Amino acid sequence: MQTIHSILKQYWHYDAFRPMQENIINHVLAGNDTLGILPTGGGKSICYQVPAMAMKGTCIVISPLIALMKDQALGLSKRGIPTLVVFSGMSKKEVEINYQKVATGQYKFLFVSPERLRSSLFLDYLSDWDINLIAVDEAHCISQWGYDFRPPYLQIAEFREYLPDIPILALTASATPFVQKDIIEKLHFKQYQTYFTSFARENISLSAFKVENKIVKAIEILQKIQGTGIVYCRNRKRTKEIAETLAAQGFSADYYHAGLDQEIRNKKQDDWIQNRTNIIVCTNAFGMGIDKPDVRIVIHYDLPDTPEAYYQEAGRAGRDGLKSYAVLLYQPKDLVDLQNGIALRYPSNVIIRKTYNALCQYLQVGIGSGTDEIFDFEITDFCKKFELNLIETMSSIKLLEMLAYWQLSESIFLPSRVSVIANKSLIIELEKNHPKLDEVLKHLLRMYGGILNHFVPISEFQIAQKAQVAKDYIEMILDQLESHHIIEYKKAKDKPQLFFQHDRVSDNELYIDRNMIDILKNRYEDRVQFMISYTETATECRAKKLIGYFGENVSSDCGQCDNCLQLKKNRKPTDYETIKNTILHEITLNGSLNIGLFCKKYPTSRQDELLKLIRFMVDEHLLELNMNGDLIDKK
Repeated sequence: MQTIHSILKQYWHYDAFRPMQENIINHVLAGNDTLGILPTGGGKSICYQVPAMAMKGTCIVISPLIALMKDQALGLSKRGIPTLVVFSGMSKKEVEINYQKVATGQYKFLFVSPERLRSSLFLDYLSDWDINLIAVDEAHCISQWGYDFRPPYLQIAEFREYLPDIPILALTASATPFVQKDIIEKLHFKQYQTYFTSFARENISLSAFKVENKIVKAIEILQKIQGTGIVYCRNRKRTKEIAETLAAQGFSADYYHAGLDQEIRNKKQDDWIQNRTNIIVCTNAFGMGIDKPDVRIVIHYDLPDTPEAYYQEAGRAGRDGLKSYAVLLYQPKDLVDLQNGIALRYPSNVIIRKTYNALCQYLQVGIGSGTDEIFDFEITDFCKKFELNLIETMSSIKLLEMLAYWQLSESIFLPSRVSVIANKSLIIELEKNHPKLDEVLKHLLRMYGGILNHFVPISEFQIAQKAQVAKDYIEMILDQLESHHIIEYKKAKDKPQLFFQHDRVSDNELYIDRNMIDILKNRYEDRVQFMISYTETATECRAKKLIGYFGENVSSDCGQCDNCLQLKKNRKPTDYETIKNTILHEITLNGSLNIGLFCKKYPTSRQDELLKLIRFMVDEHLLELNMNGDLIDKK
């Protein structure tokens, strides 16, 4: 068996693990349940990939997002590690073929969504597999205390009963103490250990600016901070407007959102990663799975609604450890909109019922039908036709997803797939009677290995280039080959998909768990209030406040956020020298100085400032604290 260090070197070309990675890996290899909390960019994936490679068998990776699964699987495949993914939108036959491949023992990773764990097909094949580890990515999704609660994650504990001796590794980038406790309880951890690295990102300077004109301030910031940047905003249309404004000012800027065609999105993303584009203006659809180390600036043009989302998005800056910046731009109206948005995120039962019935009508799903049906679904078109509020409607759809009525996949490109199903005699007959069809079939067989009775991703455009014909012609011929039962042809998809988990029910049978929704609403409101407080504070250290939200106590201010820098700027030299000399004089006389007693000599209004000044003197190594917490002279 290879050592974990040789695996790391061979497949990832790293000489050493990052902080906590090796501890987590060794604990997993000892057969123990493990919770790993590593901030964005901290290398969570390595924590399950390396131990799975070190053991015989296959690792099941449970992940909530198709895009994330595909990114991770693609990364592993590029390293020569056999990997499979099963996601909504695949046919039963495609899923079954992948499950059969796992049974061969040749694949190291199988990525699935939590919903798959209960399917009879999955459980039928499970006994044929040699599983070495269950990895739960985005583990905070299991907790109602979490910011992205997904009820299907609750099924993982029931699933692990089928594999009682297999350890679970739960990973997340952001979990408060409540969420950590919930993960451990909900996953039925045994002999577990929690590992985490500090949430502090000492190379990132945090700032929030109240501005009259956001674009003017954004331009000013981007002119000062050279290098690659991200500008986040919520509105798709605005991404284009901001990017065009920046381009007009001489910046290399582009925009990105989920409404663009997949090929266009891929090009924009690649241009930014390869530094052909400097600034990308985007919605939060951008960034998941992207690990670009040299991002120098992240600007939030609109306020994130939760500290978890802000921490993750801001944390895309400075992954190379070099000085970087995360800046919030806001106006008073933004804070009001954030507060008012709570009701839109958790609408009334009346609105939820209205959305359910309208959507079923839109997709033409009758009462008593719909189970296991998959529909392409474009929410903007739906809202336009039924004159519905976009945010309120999307929230209703998400809540109904939590209640297991349906499952909405994010917009993701699924390439065309083909499987040749004809026997030899049918293929010979095709060659004699349908030469045009046979020509395209031969191109398929030459270009795509393993296509016989297995679905393989294809490109109609590449086939058309080989055959020197139009892409539309190839699509027509593929349709005809399918009608002759020569192939199975699944055309590319580039839209979100809605998968019905149950038949449509009548209005009076639609059960809505209001108690659960109200709990989620209250916790979401707490997050919004934190973001408002974080944004408006002008005296607290921003890094200290943000890190404190996740339950980590930091004794000293960061010294580099806008509030810390302003405090330094506002210090009067005479005040500083006077206080410094007074402290040093008392320490000389008494040997030490009690901070509390010293501060009481000054007005209450100045005590907070005094404490910060004292902390500054300690940070600058002018003073130090003894074991009693009193100040002494630095020797």
